[in-house]
Amino acid sequence: MNAAPERHLLVLAGGGHSHVLVLRRWLMRPHTRPPRTRLILVSRHGTALYSGLLPAVVAGLEPLEAAAIDLRRLCTLAGVAFVQAEITGLDPAARELQLAGRPPLRFDRLSLDLGAVTATPGQAMAVKPLEPFLAWAERRNAGEPLVIRGGGAAAVELALAFRARGMACKLLLQGERLHLGSAAANRAGERLLAQAAIPIQRRAPAGAPADLACTGSRAPAWLAAAGLPVDPVSGRVLTESTLAVIGHPELFASGDCGLIAADPRPPSGVWAVRSAPVLAENLRRSLAEPARPLRSWRPQARALQLLGDGGWHPAGPRALAFYGPVAVGPSAWIWRWKQRIDRAFMARFAALQPMAAAAMACRGCAAKLGAASLAAALARLDPDGPPRPVEDAAVVGSAADGDLLLQSVDGFPALVDDPWLNGRLTTLHACSDLWASGAAVDSVQALVTVPEAAASIQEELLLQTLAGVRSVLEPLGAALVGGHTLEGRDGAGLALALTVNGRVAPAAHWGKGPLRPGDVLLLSRPLGSGVLFAAAMAGAAAPAWMEALLEGMQRSQAPLVPLLAAHGCRACTDITGFGLLGHLGEMLDASGAGVAVELEAAAIPAWPGALELLERGFASTLAPANAAALALRAGPVRLVGAGEHAPPAALAGLLIDPQTCGPLLAALPAAEAPAALAALHAAGFRQAAVIGRVVSRRGAAAASPAPG
Repeated sequence: MNAAPERHLLVLAGGGHSHVLVLRRWLMRPHTRPPRTRLILVSRHGTALYSGLLPAVVAGLEPLEAAAIDLRRLCTLAGVAFVQAEITGLDPAARELQLAGRPPLRFDRLSLDLGAVTATPGQAMAVKPLEPFLAWAERRNAGEPLVIRGGGAAAVELALAFRARGMACKLLLQGERLHLGSAAANRAGERLLAQAAIPIQRRAPAGAPADLACTGSRAPAWLAAAGLPVDPVSGRVLTESTLAVIGHPELFASGDCGLIAADPRPPSGVWAVRSAPVLAENLRRSLAEPARPLRSWRPQARALQLLGDGGWHPAGPRALAFYGPVAVGPSAWIWRWKQRIDRAFMARFAALQPMAAAAMACRGCAAKLGAASLAAALARLDPDGPPRPVEDAAVVGSAADGDLLLQSVDGFPALVDDPWLNGRLTTLHACSDLWASGAAVDSVQALVTVPEAAASIQEELLLQTLAGVRSVLEPLGAALVGGHTLEGRDGAGLALALTVNGRVAPAAHWGKGPLRPGDVLLLSRPLGSGVLFAAAMAGAAAPAWMEALLEGMQRSQAPLVPLLAAHGCRACTDITGFGLLGHLGEMLDASGAGVAVELEAAAIPAWPGALELLERGFASTLAPANAAALALRAGPVRLVGAGEHAPPAALAGLLIDPQTCGPLLAALPAAEAPAALAALHAAGFRQAAVIGRVVSRRGAAAASPAPG
């Protein structure tokens, strides 16, 4: 039985500690999810950093990955849509969350867990947001002096962490003492700094130069600008004991950006963690039909604080423990205790697995039919007709100026849960048929299928999808001229198909062939998107791999057309659902029986992580159908150096991996290859590579043994 259509839209703004624990709760206890609600998490980054481990990362005791929670993976497992975007503002009256570079996102309920920014950084590097600070810290060299402004726990712990890396650190205090919560904690912190030979300058002038600012935190300024009630000092949103924003029952706030007005507590991961069950329950109660009374929460008065010394001491890492007026340490056993707590927190996310054991079919271009089924159906449709052309962009007429008019159609079930990003990726993918023909895109029509849901949710999905389409077309000077909408029945989800129209001068029009002996084959970017998305559905793709892939896929390949034309492109195709070998086979079919191709295995670029995942046995669900193209290696395609680039099984998998927003494969005169490759690299396509050459079939060497 299909689930009931969704009626509400709940947006979680930010990937703070409260929100990641709410997501985990919904995964582990599906009955606690808000009923009939579409759930969306919006975050600037694809990972959330656990603050407890960051000093250890700075000190070099832990890798950054040990402190990063994979938000994409967590959302995938929890059945929550992930939207990577910069939040710029909020309109409470319109119930819209404003995002950079895309339309506002409407909501029925909004939960804020945004973290904070450093309050008064001045000219120094701010410790918050954490991501730019960590990138800055990575660039600091051992032995380099470092002046830190601040006297709280973050300033002390980071000074010790940098000291462990061999830096001469100094603390600038605004007043006389540290601010660690109690006199005993301050004394213990000063002893630890003195042991590490970190001097303290007391009553430092406000304008004293510093490298790093750890001067307290403030909530993002746009919260106050939205008219929400905020604390005048910290800018944190004031809430009821239920975590609902005062005067705004449709809004909730927790973590470092929220403050219970009747029970204020300083920003701390402890209270963010403790608030998560209350937040999850009240979001559910708020959206219940009828709505249920919200649960009140009174946070604990004190929180245990553990402060590590970064491991600078010859005897090994130590830590201090503070609780109210009591301070203990430094001690190695407190450090081990801190390690157990931090690692246990991260293990709660690393150990998560999908609730359903059955593998899901891949989406995007991997959802197309296999080549054999397609060819068989077309042959039966017209058994006595001539062979069908292999071109994807059909010439449908001529313009008055003599240009050829081209048209193509493409589309698939949504590749990602973010409808704006899916609209953008689908459009880039569909336009590539025209770009591979040397054409410019003029106009597009869209067929959008939205799932059964409340009209307000369908409106939002349609708006975001079409805005994603236009984000590609507007820089091209192309227009979205119309289309059609459908409601998916029987549980069908979001899908998008596009008819793409364009034009090209006859002399500049490329086909898939013929290839000519002496040509080289240039690939515009890496392969491996199919296996990466398949692994991501199983929660097995590293965050950095998906970041690199999605950043690359969003780059328009329209600038390649004039560059390839200037260097004598003779034939071209785009690598999509049938994989590199399948589409190379189409180029060979368009070239006659007299040519063959030698592929340099070591030159074929792969997206980060793709080869590792293929070696581990991951594959797109379309890959088995594509495997028929491996037979080309016994005929017109020879692999050179097949064992040098990757393990043979992984290489074979890469050759048949279906691509969404895949690269262009262009045939150029060999003499033009160096200049063409340099031009592509200069244009930002830095992973473009010459991967092979076209030879005479008679002169081709015997086929290599098949990898795997």
